[in-house]
Amino acid sequence: MERIIEEIREDLSRRIAVAADRLTDRTLAEDPAYAALLGRAELRERIHDTLRQAVEGLLRSCRGLPVELADARAVGALRAEQGLPLASLLRTHRRGGRLLWQSLTEAVTAHDRAALPRLLPAASVLWDVVDRMADAMTESYRRSEAAHGDRDRERRAALLDVLLDGADGPSAAEAAAAQLGLPERGRFTVVVLAAEVSGTPSAASTASTATAPPAPAGGSGAASAPRVLWRFRADGEVGLVELGHHPLESVRDLLTPLGVRAGVGPVVGAPAELARAHRLAALALRTAPESEGPRTALLDERLPAALVAAEAELAGRLRQVVLGPVLALPVEDRRTLLTTLGTWLACQGSTTDAAQRLYCHRNTVSNRLRRVEQLTGRSLSDPRHVVELALAHSAVLQRVEAEPVTRPAAPGPRTGRTPGGTARRSPRHRA
Repeated sequence: MERIIEEIREDLSRRIAVAADRLTDRTLAEDPAYAALLGRAELRERIHDTLRQAVEGLLRSCRGLPVELADARAVGALRAEQGLPLASLLRTHRRGGRLLWQSLTEAVTAHDRAALPRLLPAASVLWDVVDRMADAMTESYRRSEAAHGDRDRERRAALLDVLLDGADGPSAAEAAAAQLGLPERGRFTVVVLAAEVSGTPSAASTASTATAPPAPAGGSGAASAPRVLWRFRADGEVGLVELGHHPLESVRDLLTPLGVRAGVGPVVGAPAELARAHRLAALALRTAPESEGPRTALLDERLPAALVAAEAELAGRLRQVVLGPVLALPVEDRRTLLTTLGTWLACQGSTTDAAQRLYCHRNTVSNRLRRVEQLTGRSLSDPRHVVELALAHSAVLQRVEAEPVTRPAAPGPRTGRTPGGTARRSPRHRA
């Protein structure tokens, strides 16, 4: 078989050149991916080289030598870098294998028809060579594609850091936004997830970022939700949200089903303002202590608590001056009075509703509140004193070192039932 191929080599070379022309024209006519990527001359040269390498592979196999696959690997890596679909690459390669066999049989027939049966064993050998070349292309393609994906994720993460940190100035932020496909003007905000969530599977798809948002509960998926670019960082996960026409509250709808604690910054109109939105989102998260359980805190809904969170020294002073006598009580007494005060505040000053939430008589609530007034010297009928007590209570909840205090649920329908909690599950709900 090897001798036959050597005898027809010159004629086979001419036929391979014709086959390369035919395959080039067919590929450009039928495959838009190739047509958009390569000119005819370049594609024809590559096809011709691949056909010749397949012939050399056939001869080496006949001699018991390994097939040289370096060029096939180089082609696979190159096409991955160029963005050609792997299916297009393999389809053209296998068409080339069929044309090569056709050229080989035609050349043998023209040279010596009687020798044609002796060529038949070469069919399985040739297709083995073609398959080995395809496997080498595929392996190299996927390896290059994975490396390219890693580089793309690292680049995207770096661009997000430029926007979220704002250290490089407005011009750098505008350039980063353009590369991420964000408009110069629009409606944006930033989401910060609690750090403890980051030890579990994260909201950011794959390693660091994701462009597709989680689907809201009962919604229709990404089409009905804002676009989110996630960034995994050492201090937690951060999401850059392009709101578009969606209201800010839609971010809560996006996150609530995921069972996470999150802070949401204000709406800003330009990418250069996202660093400020990031800082304020982190501040909003600090207004939602872990004792509250999973919840989404919008900064604009928690501004008094955010003021307390922003000034740690003053918050400490506020705790001591306003609630110092309460904090000095034994643990159980302290917890009871602070929980009662917080529940009363959450119920908008309704003793009856507070009693329902605490599962006790309203007179019990009244007695506890009177004790708070006596200890603090503040009257719950004086609006200024109520503000002081509310801010001081918020400062107690935010104090990491303090013993956890039961935080009342947010006000809802006035019933005797305590609102149920949300079951926690991983934010990463897709591969």
